[in-house]
Amino acid sequence: MLTWDDVARTCLALPDTTEVTSRGSRQWKVADKLFVWERPLRAKDLAELGAASQEWPIVAARVPDEGAKAALIAEEPERYFTTSHFDGYAAVLCRLDRLDQEDLTELAAEAWACRAPRRLLARGPLPPPG
Repeated sequence: MLTWDDVARTCLALPDTTEVTSRGSRQWKVADKLFVWERPLRAKDLAELGAASQEWPIVAARVPDEGAKAALIAEEPERYFTTSHFDGYAAVLCRLDRLDQEDLTELAAEAWACRAPRRLLARGPLPPPG
């Protein structure tokens, strides 16, 4: 099972990425723009998802648009989901305990590309993280 250290290692392998902590949760940014973050579920989320969901470690990640979010959720609802808090927001929630390293690498790289400045994207393909 992946850990938050695996998430950190994967995200920090991407160019110009920094890690910060906000309200006790880890976040990864590129050019000071959030792209992946630890997202504990809040009371409203738990009311929507059910109390058992509080046991899941949740990673949130930016996606290109609402269509990409909907596609991930439709294809793998056991891994990817959302709550009403994220309605209209190009980000998806993921159960960290259901991701493997390949999924995490792909998710982080796509999220990074959604937020990276053009100068970084112009450098060409991303090196494989890790």
